[in-house]
Amino acid sequence: MFREIFDIYNWEEIKQSIYSKTSDDVEMVLNKSNRRTPEDFKALVSPAAIGYIEQMAQLSRELTLKRFGKNMQMYIPVYLSNECQNSCVYCGFSRNNNIKRITLSEEQIVQEIKEIKKFGFEHILIVTGENELKAGIEYFKKVLPLFKSEFAHVSMEIQPMMQSEYEQLIPLGLNTVLVYQETYNKNLYKNYHPSGKKSDFYFRLETPDRLGKANINKMGIGFLIGLDDWRTEAFFTSLHLNYLEKNYWKTKYSISFPRLRPAAGEFEPKVNITDKELVQLICAYRIFKEEVELSISTRESEVFRDNLIKLGITNISAGSKTNPGGYSTFKESLKQFEINDERSPEEIGEIIKHQGYEVVWKDWEKTYN
Repeated sequence: MFREIFDIYNWEEIKQSIYSKTSDDVEMVLNKSNRRTPEDFKALVSPAAIGYIEQMAQLSRELTLKRFGKNMQMYIPVYLSNECQNSCVYCGFSRNNNIKRITLSEEQIVQEIKEIKKFGFEHILIVTGENELKAGIEYFKKVLPLFKSEFAHVSMEIQPMMQSEYEQLIPLGLNTVLVYQETYNKNLYKNYHPSGKKSDFYFRLETPDRLGKANINKMGIGFLIGLDDWRTEAFFTSLHLNYLEKNYWKTKYSISFPRLRPAAGEFEPKVNITDKELVQLICAYRIFKEEVELSISTRESEVFRDNLIKLGITNISAGSKTNPGGYSTFKESLKQFEINDERSPEEIGEIIKHQGYEVVWKDWEKTYN
């Protein structure tokens, strides 16, 4: 289990190691001809590497073209529930926020699907709050077939589950699960997640192991940018990714870059990351693992997302709504967070094509399973 590796490392020692990297360390990693290690990754996300951003961007672009070509995968999230048993201080769905709670019925989900299908999407991301009573295993067993019949690829970002539960959902059409640790700083984790099942740091940390043992096709990991030092968070994510690839090599992997956005509760980020530093982070992951998928959501601005198309991103969302029923039935329900890029899927598609890339609505066929 990854926990055994994680517990070897000390947060402050890792942070100090990253910040002590020099330009010589960065150049050595950039000039390597073989695979980079998590130790190499430290140099790529260090302050010393910011002076090499152009070189990193060029290398990131070359590696992405080599592995993925000029293709950009399109996906869209669909929120089914804002019911939540956790009290995460940064989330609009926190049980401490006095909001109207909604969990979509099967009929309402069908309406959402009809609206989303008009855009042309074949990759769907199902999102819920973490409430096992309102949106748990039995609920998902009912609604997954609705999505499987309409979409080529079904992903989920829900509460961490047991291996046996994932094994029940995979035959029903589940292709991918995204589970973010939020922060790898164990000492601060409880401050951000004071109550609810999510307050169990290690249960969440071991979720990718359970997914790997369940033979999930793909999983996504990452951290919430803004809760603690992003460079140190990124190192632990790279360590986690490295472990998962070695132990569950049949599974594909993706990394996302969720930057904190305004939400109910008015939480202020502990740290900020500049656009330039986020470019550095994206390029660092591409240089570290050329085969990993890198996703960017509508949390980011129009101009910034447009500039990322050629720098290593492979998956991009468009037309997103972050509230249950946001596409058809409850357009005014509370959003998990405010999106930044509100352009339509058609507009995003035109931007991608204008940059010489192919817009990919579907890259998965169920019969390949």
